[in-house]
Amino acid sequence: MGFDADRQAEIEAFLTRTGWADARLDWLNADASTRRYGRLTRADSQTALLMDAPLVEDDPCTPDMSEEERLAGGWNKQSRLAASRVEAYAALAGWLREHGFSAPEIMAGDPDFGLAIIEDFGSQKEFARLIEKGADEVELYTAAASALADLHALDTPRELHALGRTWPILDFDALALDVNASLFANWYPKFDPRMRLTEKAEARWERELSALIERAEAFPRELTLRDYHAENLIWLPERDGRARIGLLDFQDAVVGWDAWDMAMLVQDARRPVSPAAQATAIRTYLDRTGKSEADFLERLAIIGTLNALRIVGIFARLIERDGKARYKLFLPRQKQLLARNLEHPSAAGMAAFVAETAPFIFEEA
Repeated sequence: MGFDADRQAEIEAFLTRTGWADARLDWLNADASTRRYGRLTRADSQTALLMDAPLVEDDPCTPDMSEEERLAGGWNKQSRLAASRVEAYAALAGWLREHGFSAPEIMAGDPDFGLAIIEDFGSQKEFARLIEKGADEVELYTAAASALADLHALDTPRELHALGRTWPILDFDALALDVNASLFANWYPKFDPRMRLTEKAEARWERELSALIERAEAFPRELTLRDYHAENLIWLPERDGRARIGLLDFQDAVVGWDAWDMAMLVQDARRPVSPAAQATAIRTYLDRTGKSEADFLERLAIIGTLNALRIVGIFARLIERDGKARYKLFLPRQKQLLARNLEHPSAAGMAAFVAETAPFIFEEA
């Protein structure tokens, strides 16, 4: 993301208004979205993070928007993404903190300019980095699953307030599921010509996808953070209970499903999760919630399949359209995760479609 003179002036004015003008600003690695972060350090060593989220994306969806308006209005409306809005981040952070979770404290924010100063959890505490250095993966995933169980036990909010704005929590609905999972059929054949979609196969794809979505819509709903995985979770062992899990990315929260957050956690696109960590996380979640194992595993297979189709499609698009070859490193694992979800009897129809049109996904798993 560019850093032009106008944006620099807006940031400097914001830092002056909030009392951080004298702090040193060191930009961190770029965020995967249009946001970026910088660490502010004062002379007394107090630190905070500057969130720079300029209003460059299409507007988010509103509660009363029709499907036709969403389809015509761009990806954020279709997928019900927050468009990196600072008010969404602040609203969810406040609600999470009120319920004992470790979301960053919002020290200051200006939604008109897409800027905020937030609590700094420190560097190199992400689950992924700690595990790379030898941390106990099972311990971390057990704690993450326990916190997730606590989250899903709460009543789902429908409207939150922060920074003088109201933020709605919308349903992750059939349209959002459809446009996301359809990335697989739209983009994977362009990346890998071994997958060929005839007119007959495309019709079958639509039928099998509709069947999965219909099944998903019948599942019970939970507040879903959407990006609950090792790159976005911070280990804070000095805190207690659910607060040991620092949450970084939650502004896209929707009314979704328990299995979506669990799929993001244990079916990680960017790192292998050991069978022991995966099994213990699921067992911890079930023990803490008292939910039926068979029902939950069915939800995990259906939602996991829809999510895996989405991510395979995203990676194929990033490689084919955007020239980001590094995502080829992630594709084999993600295809393996797709194949694993398709093994569940509840996903038999989609499994048969994939076996017919892209059998190598199972053969290479």
